[in-house]
Amino acid sequence: MTDLEHAHTDEAPHTRPVVRLRPKGGRRFAEGAPWVYADELVLDRRAKARPPGVVATLEDADRRPLAAVAFNPASTIAARLLDRDPGATVDAAWFAARLKRALALRETLHDAPFYRLIHAEADDLPGLVIDRFGDALAVQPNAAWVDRLLPDLLAALDATLAPATVVINAGSRARALEGLGAETRVARGALDGPIPTPMNGATYLADLLGGQKTGLFFDQRPNHAFAARLGRGRAVLDVFTHVGGFALAALAAGAESALAVDSSEPALDLARRGAALGGVADRFQTLKSDAFAALRGFAEEQRRFGLVICDPPAFAPQKAALDAGLRAYAKTARLAAALVEPDGFLALCSCSHAVDAAAFRAACAQGIAAAGRAAALIHSGGAGPDHPVHAALPETGYLKATFWRLS
Repeated sequence: MTDLEHAHTDEAPHTRPVVRLRPKGGRRFAEGAPWVYADELVLDRRAKARPPGVVATLEDADRRPLAAVAFNPASTIAARLLDRDPGATVDAAWFAARLKRALALRETLHDAPFYRLIHAEADDLPGLVIDRFGDALAVQPNAAWVDRLLPDLLAALDATLAPATVVINAGSRARALEGLGAETRVARGALDGPIPTPMNGATYLADLLGGQKTGLFFDQRPNHAFAARLGRGRAVLDVFTHVGGFALAALAAGAESALAVDSSEPALDLARRGAALGGVADRFQTLKSDAFAALRGFAEEQRRFGLVICDPPAFAPQKAALDAGLRAYAKTARLAAALVEPDGFLALCSCSHAVDAAAFRAACAQGIAAAGRAAALIHSGGAGPDHPVHAALPETGYLKATFWRLS
C-alpha cells in the first residue's frame, strides 16, 4: 500500500452527511460558483451539529446529489465545492491530482520553484493557499476542511514534491471567519532562518515563521517588474515596503537609489539583508516610520523622487470599511503625488477585496488632483498568473495596481 493509500481521513461517499439546498438556493452554484452561503441551505438542528469542515454531499431541494462539498455550519460560506462528482473520494490521491495540475501551470509560468503553488478556489482547493520557496512550502489552511484533512494533504505534498520543509501558517484573518484558531508551526523538516528568494533579478528574504502572511508577496511580481522599468536611473521611494518589495526590484533594474519605508523594523532588517545579498546595499536606505508621517515629512523637506510607490495593507478588508478605505487611498495618493518630480511616476496599489478596480482608480485620481498634479494613467496591473481568479468568482481578484505619469 502506498503512502497516498495509507492517508485517508474523509468518510466513504455513501456514509457522508447530507446538506440540502433550499428550493431557490444555489443559483450561483448552478452557474459554476464554488460557494454556497448559509442562507441558501436547510440548516436544521442536525446540520448545525455537524463538525466544521466535514466533507458532505450537497443535494438539491429534490434530494438529488450535486457535489461533494466541505461543510461548515459556523461559516457564512457554509459549503465549499470540493468535487462536482458527489461520489468522489476526498483523500491523499485526490489532493495529489490537484497538486499535480497546479504544479504543471506554475512550471509553465516560472523557471525557478519560487511561486504561489495553490491559490484556493482557482486551483480547485477552496480555502487553501500554498507558497513555494524552493524545497520549503508555506501552507495556509484557511478553511476548516483543510484542517480536518491535513494528514491527507501532507501525504500528497510528500508524494508530489517531497519538500524538505513544510510550515503551517494558520494566522490569517480568514481562519477567524471559519471559527478556527491561529497557530504557526513547522510540520515537516526544519528552518534555519529566512529563505533567500529570487524574483525580478532581486533577492528577497522570506521569513516563513515570523513574517506577514507566508513571508513574501509573490502576487506583486509583475507589478514590481513594471515599476522597475520606470525607476531606471531615478531615485525611488517605496512606502509600505515590507521586505524590500518594489525597492529591491527597482535597484536590480538600475535605479539610482531607493529609500524603503515601513513601520516594522524586522521587515526592514530583512530588506537590508536582501539588498546586501543582491549587491545593491550601497544604493539602498531604509526608514522605520509610520507611512503617513514619512510622506508628510518628505513634503516638508521638499524632497522629490522620480518614482514613488505606495503598497499599503488592506484599507477596506470588508464592505463595511469601504468608504473609509477609499478615503484612505485618496489620502495616500494625495500625499504621495506631492513627492513626485515633474514627469516622474507614481504607483498606487490596493489589496482590499471590498474595493473594485474602478473605485480604486477613482480614489487615486481624486487624491492626485487634490495634490494639484495633472496625471495620466499609463498602466493597470493585478496579481501574477500564479494567483489565478476563478471564472465564477471575479470578486476574488483582489489586487489592483495603478501606474501614473505626473506632469
